[in-house]
Amino acid sequence: MNRPEPPAAWAHLPFFATQWPALWDRLAANPGWQPAPEAIFRALALTPPDAARVVILGQDPYHTPGRATGLAFGFPPGTPPRDSLRNILTEVATDTGHVAPSADLTGWARQGVLLLNTVLTVPVGQANGHKGWGWEPLVAQILSHLATTAPRAFLLWGAPAQKLCAKLPRDGHLFVESPHPSPLAAYRGFFGSRPFSATNRWLAAQGLSEIDWSA
Repeated sequence: MNRPEPPAAWAHLPFFATQWPALWDRLAANPGWQPAPEAIFRALALTPPDAARVVILGQDPYHTPGRATGLAFGFPPGTPPRDSLRNILTEVATDTGHVAPSADLTGWARQGVLLLNTVLTVPVGQANGHKGWGWEPLVAQILSHLATTAPRAFLLWGAPAQKLCAKLPRDGHLFVESPHPSPLAAYRGFFGSRPFSATNRWLAAQGLSEIDWSA
């Protein structure tokens, strides 16, 4: 397998020169992971830094075979949403009053919602299996770059995402924090948190176009 190249708009991050070659060699030597190599950087390709207005952090790709798409929380087209995504789309409908989108979240990414997992690959059938392999420096560099170049909205669901962003500068940004939308936690405060309307109000106040969360 050839090593995937980073999207040009993100290629300046130090990770790609200093750490990506070794991480790729490790991945190539241990097959049986997802998403497909060409989809590893899909979130970055669909949402370049200049277009990123909103950041939603996931944990790692789905480990169910064939489900990982390269977008945090997104399902493949035509797949019924389940678990966290079903709860997210329920809150979209409740919060905005509009019909939620399908399980494919590409429409959000194309509008400037960076759907970023904190680890970009996962062994099939083994959640968190690539945690600690070396993706964390890339995610830290992405978040630092976004937080120091323009105002952004950060939707942080659950303690891991909140901890990861705890040291980011807060001035000028919107941080919406709540419990995770997983079936185990959604009823503890994710439902009713109204993150989507809050984000659109903030974007409008910045003079930026709102996100069509139904797209």
